[in-house]
Amino acid sequence: MATLSLASILAENARRRPDRTALVEGELRLTFAEVWRRARARAGALAALGVRPGDRVALMAPNTAEFPQAYYAITAAGGVVVPVHLLLSAAEVEHVLTDSGATLLLCHPAQAATGTAAAGAAGVRVVTLGAEFEKLAADAAPLPTYVTRQADDPAVVFYTSGTTGVPKGAVLSHLNLVMNATVNAFDANDIRPDDIALGALPLFHAFGQTVSMNSVWRAGATLVLLPRFDAARAVELMVKEGVNTFHGVPTMYVALAAVAASMDTLPDLRVCISGGASLPVAVLERFEAAFGATVYEGYGLSETSPTATVNQPLFGTKPGSIGHPLWGIDVEIARAEVEGRIELLPPGELGEVVIRGHNVFSGYLGRPEATAAAVVDGWFRTGDLGTKDDEGFLRIVDRKKDVIIRGGYNVYPREVEEVLMRHPDIAQVAVIGLPDDLHGEEVCAVVVRAPDAAADAPAITEWSKEHLGRHKYPRRVEFADELPLGPSMKVLKRELRAQYAR
Repeated sequence: MATLSLASILAENARRRPDRTALVEGELRLTFAEVWRRARARAGALAALGVRPGDRVALMAPNTAEFPQAYYAITAAGGVVVPVHLLLSAAEVEHVLTDSGATLLLCHPAQAATGTAAAGAAGVRVVTLGAEFEKLAADAAPLPTYVTRQADDPAVVFYTSGTTGVPKGAVLSHLNLVMNATVNAFDANDIRPDDIALGALPLFHAFGQTVSMNSVWRAGATLVLLPRFDAARAVELMVKEGVNTFHGVPTMYVALAAVAASMDTLPDLRVCISGGASLPVAVLERFEAAFGATVYEGYGLSETSPTATVNQPLFGTKPGSIGHPLWGIDVEIARAEVEGRIELLPPGELGEVVIRGHNVFSGYLGRPEATAAAVVDGWFRTGDLGTKDDEGFLRIVDRKKDVIIRGGYNVYPREVEEVLMRHPDIAQVAVIGLPDDLHGEEVCAVVVRAPDAAADAPAITEWSKEHLGRHKYPRRVEFADELPLGPSMKVLKRELRAQYAR
């Protein structure tokens, strides 16, 4: 029986590159040998607390050095990491703890109020990261090495954002996550051991965890943590630490492009990867012009470890696309309306994006019906609509459930957003469908104005009339100071729909 552990990513670096800087946070600099020693000490503390292989341990922490140390301690002890989103309420955290069957919560002091309340309600023990966990680690015998697991054993349970009802736990195996880190590091992009990456994406989220932390370390490169994303601070830190690799979501690229002109020095970026949500081409162009770097946009979901496709140097890049599937992964377009079986479509046809490969999760924890609906004929149904062209480039058109049907015509919000993002007065925009007596649904654009912008709603509607089909342009334009973002920095369109439907 094949055995494997996610902890080997860190353990192997300690063996191969012990003196290489692994982790930078503020003044703290740790080599791979030091991070692994600390992780083994904390793993010893977990074993002393009664954590056994297969036990689920919840982890609630921002992007501080405590996160990777605790993460690798849990995996080294043979436990299963249950990362907790930091924006959740105490009741939502309680759901994650009880649904996952977590036996312990490792909680950063900054999250102590929410974490402790949730753990109290769920009857789960809390250990505070920092002084308390360090003392327990100092008093326990460190593990000599990691506890190995079977390749298909659970390693991490990600709770999906719950866009469709209550959040479900997506179970990812050691094989899923080791393979995703490996192909991200060595096949998708040219990641090198002397690279230095900025860890600005939340590590509790699949994108930050796999692409920033695990794949950067799989390549033996350095991770510089930024606990709170601020564009000017990010630029300063990247320049100071010689960062050449940036991973971000579209909102981060918007902010970086906006501050670039006001900064004295910009980092020399070699690898820039975007994911988490669709990157408007206008934003990609602005960022590339300001930083002189190519952005490689990718795509994935918690259920796919997460990376499924990305623009890759080998195939060339196509702005507005999500590139090609990763090594060993198949991504195709299937008939969206056909339930219960997968019917693949030829190139150029619009349908549902379906995925199979080493990255597809084991299933939803304790929800066999939901798993059976999601994985059909060996393919994971993403719920996203997309196309694949003759060159194999994939595009996401929209979420199945975000499509607006106006007067019988399908309107894809992403297409409208791409056009509106080229308006000089628009900094950010989300397009939603709102109930309408006459047309069934009406197209509404929720706009965040650019600084010193003057355009009013009628002006934006008039402008968009010239650039969009008659059934597509927004009849209704609303203004907001900011768009509501979920824990993974995606715009929460359900909140906007609820707000503006009233």
